[in-house]
Amino acid sequence: MIVMSHRGYWKVPDEKNTKIAFQRSFDLDFGTETDIRDCKGDLLISHDMPQGHEMKLEQFIDILNGKNIPLAINIKSDGLAKMLGSVMQSRQVQNWFVFDMSVPDMRNHLNAGNPVFTRMSEVELEPAYLEESQGVWLDMFGEQWYNNTVIENLLNRGKRVCIVSSELHGKDPTDLWESLSRIANNPQLLLCTDYPELARQRFSSTIVKD
Repeated sequence: MIVMSHRGYWKVPDEKNTKIAFQRSFDLDFGTETDIRDCKGDLLISHDMPQGHEMKLEQFIDILNGKNIPLAINIKSDGLAKMLGSVMQSRQVQNWFVFDMSVPDMRNHLNAGNPVFTRMSEVELEPAYLEESQGVWLDMFGEQWYNNTVIENLLNRGKRVCIVSSELHGKDPTDLWESLSRIANNPQLLLCTDYPELARQRFSSTIVKD
């Protein structure tokens, strides 16, 4: 399993999607999830509507400093596929994927050659463009609806699977993590979490680096 920090490894909420959270995550070799929007022709790190002063994508890549750490890019605005792909290619970032864009925009990312994870949840049981996607972003909005068999079926189809940990939706992750411990030795399995160090400790015997 690969542990992914959610919006960087932050200790207090104000650190989310900031330099200190990204630096902490990269220094500890955690995979890292972040959010991308556009403003005035720039790609910015921002979960909410940007004001224009947010960190630029290029600055985020500078903090990465050439490390081969998996990056999960949450697409918050349509129409960024070509520009994003161009930046990642020019900066020689290879270990990354996009997710959470609209279905029509997913086609744009696939056409641009960007690595795409499709979404799957209790309201998206038939993921769009599953065969064309490199992986699946496995989410839940209510109670946990999937089990290890669902995950293993996706893995057996040659898909990477990134699981949204329960605390991202305000729930206790204990039961989910206990279930995942039985299959966590698969290197194609990822966990996006607000508690990356706890996850590393919990899955210490099965943690892998991408």
